[in-house]
Amino acid sequence: MTKVSYYSGETFPLEMHKVRIIQKLTLLPIEERLRAVEEAGYNTFLLENKDVFLDMLTDSGVNAMSDRQQAAMLLADDAYAGSATFTRLHAKLTEIFGKRYFLPAHQGRAAEHILCKAYITPGCTAVTNYHFTTWKAHVTELGGRVVELIRPEGLLVNSDNPFKGNFDVPRFEALVEEIGADKIPYVRMEAGTNLIGGQPFSLANLREVSQACRKHGVKLVMDASLLADNLHFIKTREAECADWEIADIARAMSDECDIVYFSARKLGFGRGGGIITDDEGVYKQLRGFVPMYEGFLTYGGMSVREMEAITVGLDETMDEDMINQGPQFISYLVKTLDEAGVPMVTPPGGLGAHVDASRFLDHVPQTQYPSAALASAVYLASGVRGMERGTMSEQREPDGTEPLADMELVRLAVPRRVFTLSQINYAIDRVRWLYDNRRLVGGLRWVEEPAILRFFYGRLEPIGDWQHELVAKFRQDFGQSL
Repeated sequence: MTKVSYYSGETFPLEMHKVRIIQKLTLLPIEERLRAVEEAGYNTFLLENKDVFLDMLTDSGVNAMSDRQQAAMLLADDAYAGSATFTRLHAKLTEIFGKRYFLPAHQGRAAEHILCKAYITPGCTAVTNYHFTTWKAHVTELGGRVVELIRPEGLLVNSDNPFKGNFDVPRFEALVEEIGADKIPYVRMEAGTNLIGGQPFSLANLREVSQACRKHGVKLVMDASLLADNLHFIKTREAECADWEIADIARAMSDECDIVYFSARKLGFGRGGGIITDDEGVYKQLRGFVPMYEGFLTYGGMSVREMEAITVGLDETMDEDMINQGPQFISYLVKTLDEAGVPMVTPPGGLGAHVDASRFLDHVPQTQYPSAALASAVYLASGVRGMERGTMSEQREPDGTEPLADMELVRLAVPRRVFTLSQINYAIDRVRWLYDNRRLVGGLRWVEEPAILRFFYGRLEPIGDWQHELVAKFRQDFGQSL
């Protein structure tokens, strides 16, 4: 059991690990947080970590490694070619996914780059359940277009649908009829749709997509970066799989796909990634891009020490008592805030808790980037760094028009095995205070707007003086408290 019911009747998630190594945190006074966010251009990506109390920006590369992973790093074989470390990682991937060929890459977006260089051509249509920022940027940079075929219920902020990441197969059939299968290089299924709340797809839906792709001769590619969460949700939400082992679910998902790629910064709790396939022709088609862009075929831009850690981390991902930790703490965070009236994405997904900024700041228009404004306000109120997942994360059309995001979210990521329950409760308390004072928060406008992936390094400024009003209200309510 990883949840405990107390005599009071309350149920809390229980950490299934003990802390052996610690890292000191600093909680700055709110006036210093204001200085920090101003210097960062109201973009939480540009905050320095020394100014952050709880880093809930992402789970990418910041999950805590286990003692087994740390020990494995001492076994690394530094050979440039033919490393035994690569052989061990390759064998583990074959064991889990049942695919013979592995191409290493330094992280998930590097794998996206290789796949797009191989398959995306001007005028083609890359199809997905829902896009991810870097993948879409690769596709459009190479002259392709992205079509999202998420089912309509996937874009409902609040729902009891357990699989809001499911793909709309009838719409795919209509698209094939309209443009022809030869115009579709591949269908991409993202396990745990990042931009709409970490929502999973079901194994049954993946089977339907696979059948449709094979019918039309279209490759099926799975982005397995957030696979661990999706595995947990399939086991706990899909009746067929309730008694399955996690490894059996992972293998069943892989068997439906021609290509699987992943970021080990998420899947495997290390820093790396790669592409796996059972198709020798695909392997040989992609192989040349690895030494061209990444490194030799047996390290692919990764540190061999990280590769050893990933091998163990993948093994640990097959343990339900390990992969349920993130979703259970996220569920607690979402449930507690939702019960307090804070608008949240439901049901809880993976990756983190997602606050609905469009309702939280319903007085701020989308053109003033409410998600970015809310992420900055959360940092001011708490020292917690979240991530904007809304219109700022989109990119302008070639004619300069700005598409508005389907959802305006602030993600409070919950890296695995990193935060204690008291830290989660602190974040909940400050978000609740901010919601009670939400009318003080205003919008943002660009000061420096990059053309590509602007959310990573663009700078904004407040419209009006709302940031100082928020600081004054905080001092009124909390006194000299941090």
